[in-house]
Amino acid sequence: MKEQEVTRYVKRTQKDYSMSFKLQIVQEVERGQLSVSDAAKKYDIQCRKTVVNWLKKFGNFDWDNQTLHNMPKSPEQRVMELEVQVKLLEKQKALLEQQAFVADKKAIIFDMMIDIAEKEYQIDIRKNSSPEQSIILEKNKNKQ
Repeated sequence: MKEQEVTRYVKRTQKDYSMSFKLQIVQEVERGQLSVSDAAKKYDIQCRKTVVNWLKKFGNFDWDNQTLHNMPKSPEQRVMELEVQVKLLEKQKALLEQQAFVADKKAIIFDMMIDIAEKEYQIDIRKNSSPEQSIILEKNKNKQ
C-alpha cells in the first residue's frame, strides 16, 4: 500500500513573518504592483486582513484621517481618473444642453400661446407695469 501524505494545516501568526518580509509586501501593495488579495495569495498569507494590518502599521496611508501621505498616484492612474471625470462631465453637459433646449422650446410655445390668447380674446395679457402700479391705477380709475 502507498503511504498517504497528510498535509497538516498550520496556523501562522504575524510573529512568524519577518519585518523585512512585511515591509516588502507593504511596498509592493502601495506601488500598485499587487492588490491586497493578490499579495495574500502570492505569499501564502492565510488572510488578506493580515496584509491590511501591515499596511495600517507600516504603510504611508494615514488610516485614521483617511488622507494620503507621500503616496503619489502613477501617471496611468491619474490619466484613468481624468478620463472618467471627462466622461462624467460630458454626460452632464449633454443633459444640461438637452434641458436648455427643452426650456427654450417651452418658452417659445408659451409665448405663442399668449399671442394667440391676446388675439382671440382681445386682451392685453403682457403688462409692462408692476403689480403695485396696477393696484394704484385701479384705485385712480375707481375715484374718477
